Amino acid sequence: MEDKRNIQIIEWEHLDKKKFYVFGVAMTMMIRVSVYPFTLIRTRLQVQKGKSLYHGTFDAFIKILRADGVAGLYRGFLVNTFTLISGQCYVTTYELTRKFVADYSQSNTVKSLVAGGSASLVAQSITVPIDVVSQHLMMQRKGEKMGRFQVRGNPEGQGVVAFGQTKDIIRQILRADGLRGFYRGYVASLLTYIPNSAVWWPFYHFYAEQLSSLCPKECPHIVFQAISGPLAAATASILTNPMDVIRTRVQVEGKNSIILTFRQLMAEEGPWGLMKGLSARIISATPSTIVIVVGYESLKKLSLRPELVDSRHW
Repeated sequence: MEDKRNIQIIEWEHLDKKKFYVFGVAMTMMIRVSVYPFTLIRTRLQVQKGKSLYHGTFDAFIKILRADGVAGLYRGFLVNTFTLISGQCYVTTYELTRKFVADYSQSNTVKSLVAGGSASLVAQSITVPIDVVSQHLMMQRKGEKMGRFQVRGNPEGQGVVAFGQTKDIIRQILRADGLRGFYRGYVASLLTYIPNSAVWWPFYHFYAEQLSSLCPKECPHIVFQAISGPLAAATASILTNPMDVIRTRVQVEGKNSIILTFRQLMAEEGPWGLMKGLSARIISATPSTIVIVVGYESLKKLSLRPELVDSRHW
């Protein structure tokens, strides 16, 4: 009789693709709404010089809320929702690459490592232009700017709203850098997110397998999968945060060199500067990863082809 502690991974060929994409878009949107404020806070913490504006994640949260209200925590959100496209490209690439690699290796670590890196490469090629625009919108504060560009107000003194701000930022990027400006920091993004994704998946499966062996066989798989996700996210965040800080500065401050950005950061703030925004990153990653893992694993189970439903344990 099959041991229920063995986690059976649902592969691409087991899925009903129509259900998978419909449920996937809805799930991704809910996750983005819940974690976006911490993404904004992390970006501002990484860009500020020293502790000139905020002393930490909680301090930034309170100050932004007081200055701009709840809307201030969602600056650039409408633009950022276009990354839903890259999200679906990510999961498709990940699952298809796992299927391809399975012809050459049955090691789950190898499949996860290659598929995670490949999926991130595809997703970042779509995401970077959206990130560049949304990050500049995140930097907008009442009466002052943190990044290179400032959204201009209208004659009545009111700020331009919604997509008016987006158009203004896009025009300024085009004037300053041309089309290349939308891919500023592309290499830095690849150097951040490919390792992050390549590391996350193997650690996720590793932690899940270890917890599975420790838990009673009656324990639902989804429980230790939900614990494994944040553990993997924290591990990946610690390993890749230095590159994430550099990526953010390259994109927001308009720098052209990863190496020069690194040197300037080290000169100004020392090694600890490479860990800026780490707590905000882990705080945002923990709930989002729990939701992503529970949602993604549930999504795959709900999207199973009918004849396979009874063969997978929850």
